[in-house]
Amino acid sequence: MTARASAPGKIVLSGEYAVLFGAPAVCMAVDRRAVASVRDTGRDCEVHAAGFAGADRFRIVDAVCPQGRPEADIDLDTSAFSKDGTKFGIGSSAALTVALTAALADSADVLEPSLAAHTRLQGRAGSGVDVAAAVHGGLIRYTAAPPAARHLAWPEGLAFRVVWTGVTAGTGARLARLFGTAPQSSRKVLIDHGSAMADRWSEGDAGKILGAYPPYIEALRRFGVDHDLGIFDAGHDALTEAAMADGLIYKPAGAGGGDIGVLFGLADDALDAFIERHAKLVHRIVPCALDPDGVRLETP
Repeated sequence: MTARASAPGKIVLSGEYAVLFGAPAVCMAVDRRAVASVRDTGRDCEVHAAGFAGADRFRIVDAVCPQGRPEADIDLDTSAFSKDGTKFGIGSSAALTVALTAALADSADVLEPSLAAHTRLQGRAGSGVDVAAAVHGGLIRYTAAPPAARHLAWPEGLAFRVVWTGVTAGTGARLARLFGTAPQSSRKVLIDHGSAMADRWSEGDAGKILGAYPPYIEALRRFGVDHDLGIFDAGHDALTEAAMADGLIYKPAGAGGGDIGVLFGLADDALDAFIERHAKLVHRIVPCALDPDGVRLETP
C-alpha cells in the first residue's frame, strides 16, 4: 500500500507569544506544502528527505511513530520551505509532521496526534498554532488550551507580502528564555492587545485591522525587550519603522529575531513601491498566497 499526504506552511499574523498565555492567535496557511509518502515494504524503515537536513529525517518519523518505525519506505519533502538549503521559517516541521501523520493514518483527521507528535519533535511547550494551521488550512483564529480553531474570511482589500530576513531564527531558545524569566507587566499588555487584534481580524474590516496593529506592535516590542527575546532583531525593527512612516504595517511573524515578517497595506501597488524603495532593507520576498486547504490525502 502507498499513501501520500500534504500540508501547508503557516504565517502567524497576530498573537505570537500571547497565545502561550491564553490569548487567541490569528494564523494563515500558505500555499507552500510539505509532502509525505509512505510505501509498505515489510522490511526495515528507510527514510528519504528533500529540502532539509538528512539527519532530521528519522527524528520526524520517531516523533510521529513513538511505538516504533513502520516497515516502509518514507519520502519527506519540504523543498518549498527553503532556498539554497536555508529554511524561511514558515512552519516546515509542523507541516511535515501533519503530512506524515495523515499519510500513516490514511486520514486527514489528525489534529490531536499531530500536536502530540510535534511536541515530541520539538521538545518544548509551543502553542500548536502551526500544527493547527497545517491541519485546518485557510485563515484561523486559534487558542491553545484547549486547542481550538475556527476559520475566518480573508478581509476584503487587505494586501500582504512575506519578507524573509535571510537570518534563521531559533524558536526553542526564545521559548526557553521566556519561561526562564520572571513575568513582566508587559505580558498582560501583550495578552490584551493580542485579544484585541484577534477581534479585529474576526470582524474582517481591513482598515480596522491595520489601525489596531501599531499598539499591538508596540506591546510586542516591549514584551520582547522585557524578556530579552530579540523579537525585532535581524532587520525587523528597521522595516517596522519604515513601513509605519509610509502608512503601512510591517511586523515579525512568529518568534521573530530573524525568519520572516509580513507587510500589510490596502493596495498591492503601495506594497510593491515600498519594497522597491526600501530594497536595501528587504532581503527577499517569499511569494505566498493563502491556502484554503489544510492537510489532504493525495493520489499516490
